Amino acid sequence: MNVSSPLSATAQATLLLTSYFSKTSSEDAKPLTNAEWGRFALWLKEKSTTPAELLVTDPKSLLHGWYDARISVDRIVQLLNRGHSLAIAMEKWQRAGLWVVTRSDPEYPWLLKQRLKTDSPPVLFGCGNRALLNAGGLAVIGSRNANDADLMFTNEVGAKAALERIAIVSGGARGVDETAMLGAMKQGGVVIGVMADSLLKAATSSKWRKGLMDGHAVLVSPFYPEAGFSAGNAMARNKYIYCLADTSLVIHSGKKGGTLNGAEENLKKVWVPLWVKHTTDKDAANANLVAKGGRWLDADAQTLTIADLMRVEGGRANQVKEEQ
Repeated sequence: MNVSSPLSATAQATLLLTSYFSKTSSEDAKPLTNAEWGRFALWLKEKSTTPAELLVTDPKSLLHGWYDARISVDRIVQLLNRGHSLAIAMEKWQRAGLWVVTRSDPEYPWLLKQRLKTDSPPVLFGCGNRALLNAGGLAVIGSRNANDADLMFTNEVGAKAALERIAIVSGGARGVDETAMLGAMKQGGVVIGVMADSLLKAATSSKWRKGLMDGHAVLVSPFYPEAGFSAGNAMARNKYIYCLADTSLVIHSGKKGGTLNGAEENLKKVWVPLWVKHTTDKDAANANLVAKGGRWLDADAQTLTIADLMRVEGGRANQVKEEQ
C-alpha cells in the first residue's frame, strides 16, 4: 500500500473547499458540492488564479468580483480556515494507508475527466495502487441480495476477467460487487473498487488486504473516508463505476434502487456499453434495461469470454492488457 506524499498547495486548497474532516462537523460552512466547485474553479481559471493562491494571499482580495447566490465569500473564507482540521484528518488517514488525488493531479483518472468533465469529483480518497485508476476494464453491477446462482455466475466473471488480464470495476458492496471483486482477486486479477462509504475501514480490512498489498487492487471514494452508509452516496457513486470502465455488465437489477438508476443513467449518457444477464426472476428489471438499450448477454458461465464484451467499443481491451 502506498501512502501519499505531502499534499500540494492546490490539493490542500481543494480539500479545504470541498471535503469534510469529521463525522459530526460543528462548523457553519458546508463544503462545496461538485457543481459548486465546478462553478468556482471555472471562475478562478478565468481570472488566471489557482486554488493554491487562496492559501498564501488574503483570499478576500483575490475573491473581489466573485458572486454566487449559494457560495458567499464568507463561506469560502471559513472553509479555507480549516487547516488544523485538515492536518489532523490527513495524519490519521495516511497512517491507515490512504492517499488523496485531486482533479489537478496527474494521477487523477483521465476517464472520469473525459466523461464527466466538470462533474467529475474534485477529490478522490483512496488506498492501493493509484496507477490502476486508468486501467479501464469491466464494470460489474448488481443487487446486494442476489441469489446464489447469480453470485456463482458473478464469481466466474471475476475469475475469468483475471485470467484474461482485464480489470473488474465495481462498488465493493455486499452481494454482486464484492463477489466479482473477490473472484478476480483470488486469481490475482486487477480490481478497482469505488466505495460509497467506510473507505477507512476497507483500507484495513482483511478482505482486501492481499490485493492492496500486492498492488493488484485500488479502492477509491469521492466521499469522506469515515462516512457511514448513505443511500444518496451509494446512488451518486454509481456513475463513477461506469466511467472508470470500458464496458459494463448488470447481473441482476431490481425494479427500483441503485442498480437500476445507475444503469439507466449510463444508457442515457452513453458512457459505456451495457450488457445484461438473463434472469428468470419476474421481479427483476433486467428486461427493462434491454428494452432501453442494453444488450442481452447470451453466453453462459462456461462459454463467456470477457474480451468479447470489451470489443463493442472498439477493442480497448488489448490496450488495457498492454498497460497492465
